Amino acid sequence: MSVSDVSNVENRARESLGASGNHVYQMVARIIAQGHSQGGVLVDVGCGQGKLYSLVNNGFNRYLGVDAVRYDDLPIQIEFIPFDLDIGKVPLPEQVADVVCAVEVIEHLENPRALMRELVRLTKPGGLVIVTTPNNLSLLSKLTLILKNQFNAFQEAPGLYPAHITALLEIDLIRIFTECRLTNINIDYSHCGRIPFTPWHWPQNLGFRGQAFSDNILCVGKKIN
Repeated sequence: MSVSDVSNVENRARESLGASGNHVYQMVARIIAQGHSQGGVLVDVGCGQGKLYSLVNNGFNRYLGVDAVRYDDLPIQIEFIPFDLDIGKVPLPEQVADVVCAVEVIEHLENPRALMRELVRLTKPGGLVIVTTPNNLSLLSKLTLILKNQFNAFQEAPGLYPAHITALLEIDLIRIFTECRLTNINIDYSHCGRIPFTPWHWPQNLGFRGQAFSDNILCVGKKIN
C-alpha cells in the first residue's frame, strides 16, 4: 500500500470522527443483552473511540477493537488491533469471538460482503454477528432522496461522503446475512430520528418509532457452524 493510500484511509477514518450517536450504541447494547449470556470475547470491528465499550464491557471477559486508526479517546482496557478493513483478513484467528460487532462501519467500506464474511470468520459457532448502518428507508432519508437524489447519510457534506460510500437497504442486509449462512436474522431500529427540515428528533413517547422514524438500522444473526 502506498503512502497516499494509507493517508486516504486515515483521512476517511478521521472524517467519521470515530463515534456515532449514543442511541446507536444503546441499540447494540440492547441486542447483545437479549442474545448473549455473560462472559466470552467481543470483537468490535471498526471500534472508533470505543463508545460501545462502557455499555457492554461488564458482559465480557475480553474486548478487542479493530480500526484503521487509534483514536485518542479509546479506552485503555480495549485490546487494539490496527487494520484497514478494505484490504483483507483481520489479524485474529478464526472463531475467536462470541459476539462480533460492526457499528456504523459497513457504509465506510468498499465491499460490504467481504466485511460480512470476515465478521462471520471471527465468530464462534453459536455466536452473534451485529451490524448497524444508516437507515436509508427512514422518512428523512426518503424525503432527501426525492428532493436531492441522494440518501440523507450519503450526501456531499462534511462527515458524510466520502466517509460514507456504500448505501445499503434493510433487504440488502438480510440478503447478505443469509448469503453468509447466518440464522435467526432480525432487524431492529434505533427509534431515534431527526424530523425533516428541523434540528429536532421525533418524540418516542408519542409513538414515533420503527423504520420511518429511525436514523439507524441494526441487523443481527447467529452463526450455526
